[in-house]
Amino acid sequence: MPRGRSVVRLPRDFYERPTLKVAEELLGKVLVHRTSGGTAAGMIVEAEVYIGEDDPACHAAPGPTDRNEPLYGEPGIAYVYLNYGVHYLVNAVTEEAGSPAAVLLRALEPVDGIPLMTRRRAPDGRHVAAQDLCRGPGNLTRALGITIAENRLDLTTSQLYIEDRGVTAARVAWGPRIGIRVGVERPWRCWVAGNRSVSGRGRGRGHS
Repeated sequence: MPRGRSVVRLPRDFYERPTLKVAEELLGKVLVHRTSGGTAAGMIVEAEVYIGEDDPACHAAPGPTDRNEPLYGEPGIAYVYLNYGVHYLVNAVTEEAGSPAAVLLRALEPVDGIPLMTRRRAPDGRHVAAQDLCRGPGNLTRALGITIAENRLDLTTSQLYIEDRGVTAARVAWGPRIGIRVGVERPWRCWVAGNRSVSGRGRGRGHS
């Protein structure tokens, strides 16, 4: 994918749209996290969609709770949670307030701060290939230093944000969501076909 020149932080109205459309257009965009330890960023190459209380895999399925409150709020907010007590996962809240939906960011192609990402992923000094640093949603948050402290941050104004660097994903594939036990039949995972940082190869027909 050729890299463009323009750099624009995504505005709130980007997120205030149907979630499937947002997910597809997030491919090629760059997730950035600025911290006291440095800045790390990666191009989004895989994402997953969760929509509404009738989606059994969505955290909104049981209705509003303290945990899922960000899903019901303003679009463009980060929803971060601890998954199975092991990994933090980061989502971008979508659609209008009151309509719970979000895009889970599953994988990035490292762009900036690769040495910092490597130290975070492998503090013992072991080798981690660049394409594997942010391959998978738990690896992604660890590499970028995203924890529960980033839950509810505004992606349009905070130190955690997504920007458009003028890159368009050449080939996008869609297939079933992975890593979940219910709602697996919905083809709501999209990825950049052929990208080595994608966490789940799966099956799906690419299109341009």
